[in-house]
Amino acid sequence: MGDGRDPVKPGTEPKGTVLTDNARLVRWAAPAFAFCTLVLIPWSVYLYGSLPAHQLSRHYNFAWAGFDILEAIALGATAWFAFRRSHYLAIAASTAATLLVVDAWFDVLTSTRHQVLQSIVLALCVELPLAAVCGWLAYHAEHLEGERIDLLLAHRVRWR
Repeated sequence: MGDGRDPVKPGTEPKGTVLTDNARLVRWAAPAFAFCTLVLIPWSVYLYGSLPAHQLSRHYNFAWAGFDILEAIALGATAWFAFRRSHYLAIAASTAATLLVVDAWFDVLTSTRHQVLQSIVLALCVELPLAAVCGWLAYHAEHLEGERIDLLLAHRVRWR
């Protein structure tokens, strides 16, 4: 930023403490999401006991094709942001990892009897290892972003 303005405003917290965000939405997120988690536990038990074991879906092929398109978009975004060394890499990679794990889960559980072995092999050899790589990318990118912020803050303090 050649105009003399700082790209990052320093926080008021001392180094090594957790940065806080006191926005109303952030304050309500933790209790709201904890409540949703608690509600989903009995709901999942209810669904397990009440849903049929076999179900025919009119749009089964469309659902899976659409899901794979979303997965391709997430993987493509991860590739794009990795090539560009973008700050968005962590978000794209964690999204791709999540979709890959969900894909593996539902591939195995919705397979017919003669396709289950193929689904397990695909999950263990492709989807889950790729999800692990995406998870590492997300962690690594987030870690590097934290180091960049620390360096910017240290640079600002040094040049005051």
